[in-house]
This record gives sequence, structure tokens and C-alpha cells, in this order.
Amino acid sequence: MTDEYKTKLQALLQAYAERAAKNPAATQTPQDQTDRRACGERLRSVVRPVLDATLADLKSAGHDGAVREHTEREDAYPSVALSFTPRGGLASAIIFRYDPRHGIVVQREVKQAPWKGRPATGSGDRLGTIGITAVSAAWVETKTLSFIEAVLRAN
Repeated sequence: MTDEYKTKLQALLQAYAERAAKNPAATQTPQDQTDRRACGERLRSVVRPVLDATLADLKSAGHDGAVREHTEREDAYPSVALSFTPRGGLASAIIFRYDPRHGIVVQREVKQAPWKGRPATGSGDRLGTIGITAVSAAWVETKTLSFIEAVLRAN
């Protein structure tokens, strides 16, 4: 690291520390905690089983992938994600995550195969939002199939 970089980094960290000392972090309200827990449970009980079944089908077809779950962390909103790597392609992901303003948000990032002569950067977009209690296996299946179709088309 250069001295200039270190100086700028230290200035940023110092400014943050001073600002944090003046304004203590807001505590979560009981409703925030309740919504987070409810969303984490919904992601675990409704979304995760669909993604696990999808992953099993993808692997049986010779593709690679993984399901990641972050529903118990206090420092992040609950989320469940499916990472899918088609044969000869780059890993793409669909993420179901909690958003306090919208309920559950679905985002995807589809990366195209580098051998197709296209840039290896992905295109991320939002597939939809739904209230926490309205999440159903059918809704998750629809969003996941749309994602799989986009990945296979791009590769």
C-alpha cells in the first residue's frame, strides 16, 4: 500500500469513528426483529427446499452449483441464494433476501460464457418482490425457472 492510500484510509476510518461517537447506532425495534425472524423462517421453510431440489436436478444434469443460507446473522438481512454454474459457463446467482421496505426481494445475476465473445461481466436485475407471508413454493419455482432459463440462454 502506498502512503497516500494509507493516509486516505485512516482519514476515512477516523471520520467514521467520530461520526459514530456522536450518533450512537439506532437500536432495532421489536417489530424489526420480529420481521427479520419471520423472514428468515420463511426463507428457510419455503425458499430453501425449492432451491435444494433445483440444485439436485442441476447436478444430475452435469452442472455445478450451491445453495447458501444466511438467515441467523445479526449483521445482515436474511437471505438464501442459489449459485449455478452451467458446464463451460460462469457462475450465476439468484438471491432471495429480506428488504424491510418491500418484504422479500429476488435478484439475479446472469453471467455469460466467455467463449461466446461477450464480456464476462454479468447483468444483475430484480425479478420481483413479495410480502413475507405471501411467499409460496410456486412463486419461488417461477422465479427460479426464469433464472435458470436466462442462464442457459446466455451460455
